[in-house]
Amino acid sequence: MTQTEFPSSGPEPVAIVLASASSSRKALLTSAGVGFETRPAHIDEDEIKRSLQGEGMNAGNGATMLAEMKAQRISAAAPGALVIGADQILVCGGKWLDKPTDMDEARDHLRVLRGRSHELATSAVIVRDGRRIWHHAEKPKLTMRPFTDSFIDDYLARAGDGILSSVGAYHLEGLGAQLFSRIDGDYFSILGMPLLPLLAILREHGVVGT
Repeated sequence: MTQTEFPSSGPEPVAIVLASASSSRKALLTSAGVGFETRPAHIDEDEIKRSLQGEGMNAGNGATMLAEMKAQRISAAAPGALVIGADQILVCGGKWLDKPTDMDEARDHLRVLRGRSHELATSAVIVRDGRRIWHHAEKPKLTMRPFTDSFIDDYLARAGDGILSSVGAYHLEGLGAQLFSRIDGDYFSILGMPLLPLLAILREHGVVGT
């Protein structure tokens, strides 16, 4: 789903700011040749997610709300800039899973997810001068194959602490590919950002080449 709520202000170059510390999102924009500045937005994501789920909000709307909160936090100090916020919520059996806090929790998450399908509600938002001007949401579906506890132990040892930065304890672009039997949906959204729609709106604003 894509929605543009305010028209582009014109073709003149505008600064792009990524309101995220995510290495995956930074890598996606960098690989696509987008020039941008990184200013991580510091919000208590876990607490906000618990609150939103307790209120009965669906994961798609929750991801969009969190993405906008991040962008709004940075926009106030970046006048005129296109500030990109993004968020991702993993949903399995109606339960939201956050990023694992340590390897033991990562192991528990993988035991929950193995042999089952889950969704990654992924949203990106652009805020300019305090107004949301665009957002796009995706819900790719991923199915993990059945695997043994010993495979989980070997996988975690090889993947290292880096997987703690991702919901589901996997990087699909790396060793995490071995966990899955099927994926349905946008690959870039699985990595954390709906890149192609984002590039399209950046072209409309004249900040990437046409």
